[in-house]
Amino acid sequence: MIITGKKFSKPTMSRVKNGDMVLPEKESPKEHIRLDLVLVKEYPNYNRSTLQNFIKSGYVKVNDKIITKPNYELLKDADAKIVLSVPERVLPDPVKQFLIYEDENVLVINKPSGLLSMSKGEYTSEATLEDYGLLVHRLDRDTSGVVILAKNEATQSMLRKQFQERKAHKTYYAVVDGKPKLNEAVINLPLARNLKHPTTFMVDPKGKPAETYYKVVKSNDKYSLLELKPVTGRTHQLRVHLKYIGCPIVGDRVYNKESKASRLMLHASSLEITIPGTESNIRQTFTAKLPPEFKELI
Repeated sequence: MIITGKKFSKPTMSRVKNGDMVLPEKESPKEHIRLDLVLVKEYPNYNRSTLQNFIKSGYVKVNDKIITKPNYELLKDADAKIVLSVPERVLPDPVKQFLIYEDENVLVINKPSGLLSMSKGEYTSEATLEDYGLLVHRLDRDTSGVVILAKNEATQSMLRKQFQERKAHKTYYAVVDGKPKLNEAVINLPLARNLKHPTTFMVDPKGKPAETYYKVVKSNDKYSLLELKPVTGRTHQLRVHLKYIGCPIVGDRVYNKESKASRLMLHASSLEITIPGTESNIRQTFTAKLPPEFKELI
């Protein structure tokens, strides 16, 4: 009996070893690199975070196509055409429209709601107070009112020292929900950063001392207009103190999220401070009228 079996061929590796077969060369994998890392090398004057924001804002083109993802991958060493086009900053002139006082050392303006005090990062396309002078103190973006800027470092140092030593006196007005239990009182509650939401603050026994004097100026069935005089100058002090006593500021998108007002109803109405004079220093009080939207509510 004849048994016929399957015909086996030599294994591939055996054929290669015997010279019967040559394996094709495998292509080495092509290396890629992220777009933001390419820009870091090309534009060392900007940090990576800023360049990522440029990409997300649509300021970067790769081969004439706008790319908005920082992790977009390019072939390493490929001849790609990459163009970064940061729009020119067009700054409004707040001096003419909002000028309160100006001399050779200081500039005092009635800051409009929405104007930043300082850039949040390395670059911002919008105007900030720093574009017009040396920053001495800050107001939150949505707060309006009196701000003083220095025109030279000596004046900046002199003015800052007064804020640090509590010799500069500020008065604010705020429209709040409801009405405080007392028509006039001092809120003395320490504040600390809220670790669950690091950009916000909260009343905390272990926090830094914070003191606010308030007086009810006018009330209706829904809102109250308060005069506020902070003794200390903690970040978000007025906003957190008023929320804590059950009267959050109208339009506060952080501490009064249910409010639907178009802006934060907080206004720095006056600043008493000493400025350099020709022969001697001068004690001055600068004021800014209450915005019309405050009067519409109360």
